[in-house]
Amino acid sequence: MDLGLRGKSAIVCGASKGLGRACATSLAREGVNVIIVARGKEELEKTAAEIRAATGATITAIAADITTEEGRAAALAACPNPDILVTNAGGPPAGDFRKHGREDWEKALNANMLTPIELIKATIDGMIARKFGRIVNITSSAVKAPLDSLGLSNGARSGLTGFVAGLSRSNVRHNVTINNLLPGLFDTDRQKATVGHWAKERGITFEEMKAQRVAHIPAGRLGIPAEFGDACAFLCSAQMGYVTGQNFLIDGGAYPGTF
Repeated sequence: MDLGLRGKSAIVCGASKGLGRACATSLAREGVNVIIVARGKEELEKTAAEIRAATGATITAIAADITTEEGRAAALAACPNPDILVTNAGGPPAGDFRKHGREDWEKALNANMLTPIELIKATIDGMIARKFGRIVNITSSAVKAPLDSLGLSNGARSGLTGFVAGLSRSNVRHNVTINNLLPGLFDTDRQKATVGHWAKERGITFEEMKAQRVAHIPAGRLGIPAEFGDACAFLCSAQMGYVTGQNFLIDGGAYPGTF
């Protein structure tokens, strides 16, 4: 299927590795000119070169901290009028909420709620004027099924979800959609860090903890980042202009609810 994205431009945040990289790769494969943003310059440049080699697409690497005003300015200077925006930031640390201070909450809110909102604010009017825009926020399955050890993530990402629910309905008539992708356990560095935290809490090995988590996934495995990237690309496609304000759970069937 031709997703109708060839020649479009995209900003993908947190794209040097993991799910952000997977989204950038899938979009590049569809002929999108992708600006990838992450803090680590060396790893980001390596990722850009690998995506270029694999897809032949134009990939621009911007080494910046997207959670800062300066970082956002750098990304937007490289691509002032993106057709596609994929927001993504490393999740805040797990732990007992009693040990989280105000500074921890402010950092979590800035990265996982306020930064996406600032990026949306900076790009959505241009999308409306051009009559095409796709905004995808990478959040977490914890938005649907909160975990007590992920209080910072639960709170910050749920705040973004509420904001998107209100805003998304007012722009879809202009062919501008805003949706969220909610990953469960994927084979990424973030997953390894989270499983490692749980293993330490329970006094068991990493492999034992990983096996316990996988046992609760009906698919019987961790997600593959490329699967997530392809879902993101399809959500950004021309065919998805009638879908907005939705939360797409990608978790191998782990969530047990009906809705």
